[in-house]
Amino acid sequence: MAREINLVPDSKVEAIRSLKLRNLALFVSIIIASASVAISLISLVISGGQRAAIDSKKQTIDSLSSKMAEFGDLNDFLTIKDQLGNLVPITENKFLLSRMFGVISTLLPQGNDTIKISELTIDLSDDNTVIVFDAQANAGQEPFIDYNVLDSFKKSLAFMRYDYGNYVDKHDNIIPAYCMIETDSDGVTFSDSDRGIYALWTINAEGCDPTADTTDPDHLNAEGTAAEYTTEEYEDQTVVKIWRDPQYEDWYKSTEVNGQPYMDLDGNIKNVAHFESQCIAYKGELRSNSSTPVWTSTNDCNLVPKNADDAPDFLISDSSNGRDSTDELVLRFSATLALNPEVFKFTNHHMLTIPPSGRINVTDSYLQVQNMFGERAEDCAEDDSTCNSTNGGEN
Repeated sequence: MAREINLVPDSKVEAIRSLKLRNLALFVSIIIASASVAISLISLVISGGQRAAIDSKKQTIDSLSSKMAEFGDLNDFLTIKDQLGNLVPITENKFLLSRMFGVISTLLPQGNDTIKISELTIDLSDDNTVIVFDAQANAGQEPFIDYNVLDSFKKSLAFMRYDYGNYVDKHDNIIPAYCMIETDSDGVTFSDSDRGIYALWTINAEGCDPTADTTDPDHLNAEGTAAEYTTEEYEDQTVVKIWRDPQYEDWYKSTEVNGQPYMDLDGNIKNVAHFESQCIAYKGELRSNSSTPVWTSTNDCNLVPKNADDAPDFLISDSSNGRDSTDELVLRFSATLALNPEVFKFTNHHMLTIPPSGRINVTDSYLQVQNMFGERAEDCAEDDSTCNSTNGGEN
């Protein structure tokens, strides 16, 4: 059996072990130092690249700033840009108070019974438009002081309505409001005694045909007008007549025929240019043994909103006898009246007010207003026994 004898002293063994540990530590240190140098170099490269990029961007910004400084109208441009951004909310909140004259002409009675306003105040600070006015009522015949005129005025308020919406082509595209002519040169609404109210669509005017370019030959007939519609001339313009009132006899069919005007019993209209009302709903009903429907319409847009008692929101006060500027006996009174603000919104197009007797256009501001207003009536003189008597009923 062989035996091994270690002749190396213990001190020598420890020295060898220490030398190995030193070499290992030196090797690890070299590796770590090399890695640190590499990381430092990479950091320097990245930092240098970032600095170069920043310097390049700074030069670009400085160049653009110099060019902007040379633009003399910069402040005006920024002001215009800011104002353009405000156009939408301004438009949405815009009110057309010129419609007030049409509304007043709707509210005041026509014929022998007249009411003239001597003072008018308009308040837009609430959810409803509120008007306050002093007026005088004249029956137009004996007895001139007649409370029935005022009573008739109060009762008619419950039946005042309004209507608005959009004219659309036969493909249900909205026709721009500026493309529609709704009144003649005197501000009178176009109407036909048999077929109702209509408007004129200036179809060949720029931007007025929603579906096609009117310069496209395929879209024009031999006369150079839109081939899909029957046109006529009005004051040197090519126009298409669009009925605001449904043409029941022409449009109603039991079944839809492709390409022909069609109106069903629910009031839906297709294949014809027409008016889409936001207030009026039409309904047809077939009676037994008849192929012709009976048509009805409803309108929930009250010109005078209702109060908590489901009655028109108004107040009549301070009624008394008096004499007007022509020395006729009249009934003086003051009224506070709420009106629906929807009537005056700029974004609600083609507005009509509807009294019990018919419709009045309130879109335009040049309606005749001279007959709506008059000089304030005077109090009865102490020795005027005729004026001081009620002479026509009680308030």
